[in-house]
Amino acid sequence: MKTINKFILAFAFITGIFSFTSCGYNQIIAAREGVDAQWANVENRYQERNDLIPNLVATVKGYAAQESEIFTSIADSRSKIGGTKIDSSITDDPAKLEQYQKIQSELSTGIGRLLAIQEAYPELKSNENFKDLQSQLEGLENRIATERKRYNDAAQNYNTMIQTFPKLIYAKIFHFTPKAYFKAEESASKVPVVQF
Repeated sequence: MKTINKFILAFAFITGIFSFTSCGYNQIIAAREGVDAQWANVENRYQERNDLIPNLVATVKGYAAQESEIFTSIADSRSKIGGTKIDSSITDDPAKLEQYQKIQSELSTGIGRLLAIQEAYPELKSNENFKDLQSQLEGLENRIATERKRYNDAAQNYNTMIQTFPKLIYAKIFHFTPKAYFKAEESASKVPVVQF
């Protein structure tokens, strides 16, 4: 009788472990780790851009020293980014992610203004260092957009997983929370005015 009880207990334990692991907990963990890994890729691209900016600013400063307002704006944006504690927990709070996205947007605006200076300074436009840095920055902006899209895809997969049955049960028990998405800037919804 004791042997049968031990067998039944062992069978119930093994069945319980199998059902616990096969019904979604491990899949949720894997999906959450996928989101965190993709977030790290987004951060990495932003860091690359942040590292490239001083070289671009230094190149432009040599030609357009009087454009100090733009240089100050970029320096302020970079310091805000440097002073913001960023880790993957930011993806759990839509407001924090939106604030981070706003700071990055301010930096992008400053970079755009910096690149527009080339029209006023033809000698800058022909400078090889400037051309190379501009090309690197354009490529980096494309990679940032790609990584943000991949992050949103991973977040959507994870968010869907924790809200569908039966994984929903594990998500509630273990307090898995949805991840925030990158959203388009408000200005993206406005139709640009084209004038000839």
